[in-house]
Amino acid sequence: MTHRSLPNLRSLPDLPKFLHLATGHDDVDAATWVILDLHGSYPAHHPREPLQALVQRGESFEGLTARLEQLAGADWLTGGVLVRVGGLTAGLATSHAIGRALGRLAKHKRVVVHLPQVTMRSLLVAAEVGEVVAPESAEVMLPGFAAEQVFYGAFLSRRGIAFENLRIKEYKSALTRFSEDHMDDYQREQLTAYLDSAERSWRESVRDDDVPAVHDDVAARGAGEPPDWFDAGFTNAGQLLEAGIITRIAYDDEIALPVDQHWTRTLEIVRTQFAEKRRAKKEDGIAVVPVIGAIVSGRSRGTPPLPFLPGPIAGADTVVAALRKAERDERTKAIVLFVDSGGGSALASDVIGRAVARCTKPVVAVMGEVAASGGYYVLAQADHVVASPFTLTGSIGVVVGKPVLTEFNERHGLNPEVVGREEALFASANRPFSDADRAWAERMMHEVYERFVSRVAEGRGLTRETVDEIGRGRIWSGADALERGLVDELGDLHTGIAEARRLAGLPDDAPVHTLSAGFTLPGVPSFGKDPGVAVAAATLAAVWPFGEERVLTWFDTAVTIR
Repeated sequence: MTHRSLPNLRSLPDLPKFLHLATGHDDVDAATWVILDLHGSYPAHHPREPLQALVQRGESFEGLTARLEQLAGADWLTGGVLVRVGGLTAGLATSHAIGRALGRLAKHKRVVVHLPQVTMRSLLVAAEVGEVVAPESAEVMLPGFAAEQVFYGAFLSRRGIAFENLRIKEYKSALTRFSEDHMDDYQREQLTAYLDSAERSWRESVRDDDVPAVHDDVAARGAGEPPDWFDAGFTNAGQLLEAGIITRIAYDDEIALPVDQHWTRTLEIVRTQFAEKRRAKKEDGIAVVPVIGAIVSGRSRGTPPLPFLPGPIAGADTVVAALRKAERDERTKAIVLFVDSGGGSALASDVIGRAVARCTKPVVAVMGEVAASGGYYVLAQADHVVASPFTLTGSIGVVVGKPVLTEFNERHGLNPEVVGREEALFASANRPFSDADRAWAERMMHEVYERFVSRVAEGRGLTRETVDEIGRGRIWSGADALERGLVDELGDLHTGIAEARRLAGLPDDAPVHTLSAGFTLPGVPSFGKDPGVAVAAATLAAVWPFGEERVLTWFDTAVTIR
């Protein structure tokens, strides 16, 4: 049922928007249930920038997991939690993390997951829950995984636009979709390996013999072998029940009947959230420092989630300031660096990585959907590294590139004239790289790559030769990265926080707070204070978010995993 926010609570970023009280049909005493609707992308953290927070009306993963923890300890919740999954657009790593969070809740409360759409992602969400229900009319799509990438080389060429693409090494594919008209063998190889790993991890997650059945009449899940599921061509809920993929065919109102939004309980959860924030300021705990989006020099900034604008930008100045703030805070005993980034500027990545290495307090790095290239660079020297088995990581390599408009200019009567040294026009789109430009760029790229390899070797306790072998610009799944020493443990943010508490000698319930130096600085125009300036900057960033920097440790996340 729909729910309207209370006017005086609109400023709360993680107000339980999709939580309803209900009575259960299958309980004699009509016990109290909670209905929780899961849909959307669930970004890791809610934006701290006021206008960005206003635009992003969806819920964050941070807020969702906090509420699940509160429900686990709610004495008034005598029936269970009905989780309705619909319109979920979260990535594989996030879906897996939501599933783990629901699994923790299921140890304390009865949890039933209702799936009107049975997909690879929705089953990850339900993987650690003993009761999974689908309606008779459920849409079923369990084809395994595939990757899709659009190449623009031929399209741009027909319009007179070429693209310079210098890369180290052969697997570094950040700019190939602009410079080429097809996928090369190296890109095809690494994507195939990632998909194979993702399917293995999915099977292991969904077919979990340790998932408890809450009631004796609940059939054991996973009676069929997941490898067979991909080829079975399931089309209806009856087939899923027979295969043991679901435990019951039912509509959601046959599990629990919504009665109304219960504002007393909702406000109780809100008060608990505020109490936890107050406790975090008074007791020793953990600080989470997010690195989300393209990594650039300067300050972090957010942009509205519109197709023609880039996502969030992780500025090195902002991230380093947050790390130093955590260092100074006497109540912060350890730091969790949460990274969901394909990297970006080589300079900015090195600056953040150095700040991590210099921290005197334990630093645990946690990877989100992607922590590749510069996103791996920044965390390579953390004390402990956690990744989801579905994380895209690695991509230890360097790329330099630019569009070349020479033919485009000729076609349209544009005539750029040059005065002065041509070497100063290295980044100009009006001319291709000269031989001297190319030689200079390649020397610089080799230096950056060697520095990158050295940072990883030092941080991970590996030889330079080993890092070079598993580097070469190649991406790895989190599971494969663990086997190669790039990762210490498979898990999620909850796993990383637990490890940070352990390293700091804190109790299991030590408070956690997200720390950011903020997206704004006093006296400096920003999206929150000067929309015109910010929109213009965001529009430019949509073309090239890295400013004047051309040397990138960047993994292009334009590959779509389906």
